Amino acid sequence: MKVAEATLDGIVVPRPEPTPRHAQHLCRDKGFDYPETRAAAEARGYTVHTPHKRQPGDTPAAPPPPHQRHPARRWVVERTNSWHNNFRKLRIRYEKKPENYRGLVVIACVLIVYRLRRLLG
Repeated sequence: MKVAEATLDGIVVPRPEPTPRHAQHLCRDKGFDYPETRAAAEARGYTVHTPHKRQPGDTPAAPPPPHQRHPARRWVVERTNSWHNNFRKLRIRYEKKPENYRGLVVIACVLIVYRLRRLLG
């Protein structure tokens, strides 16, 4: 929660200006469900999607009907992080220089894509 604003300000990927028709979405984890972080994201033009924390005594919500169900967005990020964790030098950061670590991340990404291409044909 303390670095939410710095993280949002540190996004280096250029993004188009949000419009009412094409909003910029931000999918967050339940751990970031604080009014301050939501306000910080909305102030930067994001439409925030956060599952709410369940309180003790809450009943589980029924799943939405199929026509209202949205595809999962976070699975791609979690899957990619899991693939990166298969490389020990990335999981346990031995490299001291950021350039060397970044090079290893690039090599890991190339190996992941190569393996997928071989697998999928």
